[in-house]
Amino acid sequence: MSDEAVASTDERDLSDLKAIVEALIFASPEPISIRALAKLLEPETTEIVAAVVEALRTDYQRPGGLQLVEVAGGFQIVTRPELHEWVRRLFHEHTTKKLSVSALETLAVIAYKQPITAPEITEIRGVNAAGVVGTLMERKLIKIVGRKQVVGRPFLYGTTREFLERFGLNDLSDLPKVEDMSELLGFDLPSSVSEPAPQTALPFDGASGDGGEADGEGSGEVVH
Repeated sequence: MSDEAVASTDERDLSDLKAIVEALIFASPEPISIRALAKLLEPETTEIVAAVVEALRTDYQRPGGLQLVEVAGGFQIVTRPELHEWVRRLFHEHTTKKLSVSALETLAVIAYKQPITAPEITEIRGVNAAGVVGTLMERKLIKIVGRKQVVGRPFLYGTTREFLERFGLNDLSDLPKVEDMSELLGFDLPSSVSEPAPQTALPFDGASGDGGEADGEGSGEVVH
């Protein structure tokens, strides 16, 4: 780390620190937390870094093509939603296959009922969910988070950080009401899908890697 990066706030004006924090958030391949930023900017405190990030958020409220958002437990600089079509043209994303209605419905069931097994998903939706679950696993929107302690010990599935990032959610407590989700998706979700219990951590977060097998006894602690 350079001497400038570790200099105290008294020796560096706010604009310099803001520029460094902005560059770090922009360069990070995934949302970066206040804690991670503060570690990179030692000896700056988390309070100072949080204040700088808040100042940056105010700056990004100006008209422009980018915005600073809080998502998946960290911060990220992204293009504004109304400009996504133009960005898709750049990366030719219009050729990317979109999720089917069946996949979106299954993903919603998992998001609201997680951790949940494939047979339980099938019972809620009324159709076999095995193929769709596989598709969602391939898209890295869900992962295996453990095994249910019943006969056969079926896999338990939960959403991933990729899911939070893709849907612009900071944590699971940001999930919209089921009625709002139904309206957003354009179809009614199964009546047995109810509001999730308030939580911020993904199920068994940190207990196993994406797609890895856990023993079903994860702590639920968020790992940054």
